[in-house]
Amino acid sequence: MPIEPDTKDWTWVLDRPCPECGFDARAVELDQVGQMVRDNAAEWQQVLARPRDELTTRPSDDRWSALEYACHVRDVLRLYDQRLALMLTEDDPDFANWDQDAAAVADRYDEQDPALVAAAIDQAAGPMADRFESVSGDAWQRTGNRSDGATFTVDTFARYFIHDPVHHLVDVARGFAVLAERGA
Repeated sequence: MPIEPDTKDWTWVLDRPCPECGFDARAVELDQVGQMVRDNAAEWQQVLARPRDELTTRPSDDRWSALEYACHVRDVLRLYDQRLALMLTEDDPDFANWDQDAAAVADRYDEQDPALVAAAIDQAAGPMADRFESVSGDAWQRTGNRSDGATFTVDTFARYFIHDPVHHLVDVARGFAVLAERGA
C-alpha cells in the first residue's frame, strides 16, 4: 500500500532542531559532512544485514519499512550528489523536480534486494563524501534552486541533505522497536 505523500517543506530543519530525530543542522561542522555521509552509509549496511522479514515489514500503515527507507536514502545520495555537482560547476542551477513518493512506488522499493541496496548505498556515499570534502572557501556560498522555489547555498544544502539519512535511521530504529513490541 502506498504511503500518503509527505508534503512538508523540511527546509525548516536549517533553523531549528528536528523534534522527531533531534538533529540540529546548525551544529553541523561543514568539514565533517563527508565523514558523516560515510558513517551514515556504514550504519545502513548494518540495518540491511537484518533478516528480510524485518526489513520488509512496515511498523504501521503510514510508515515505510526499513528496506523502503534504505532505498529512499540510496536515491537521495545519488540525487543530491548530482545536485551538489551542479552547484559546484554551474552558476545558480535549477534542480529538476523529484517526487520521492512516486519513486518509491515506481521502483518498487518494497521488493528490492537488501544486499543490492546496501551495495548501492555504499557506492553512492563515497563519491558524495569526496565531493563534500572537496568544497572549500567561497564554494560553500555557491547556490542552487529547488523546483519549489527553495534556494540553497552549498553550506545550507549540506546541512539540509545530511538530516535526511540521519533522520531515516531514527525512523528505522523506531520501526524496529514497534515491530519488536508486536512480536513481529
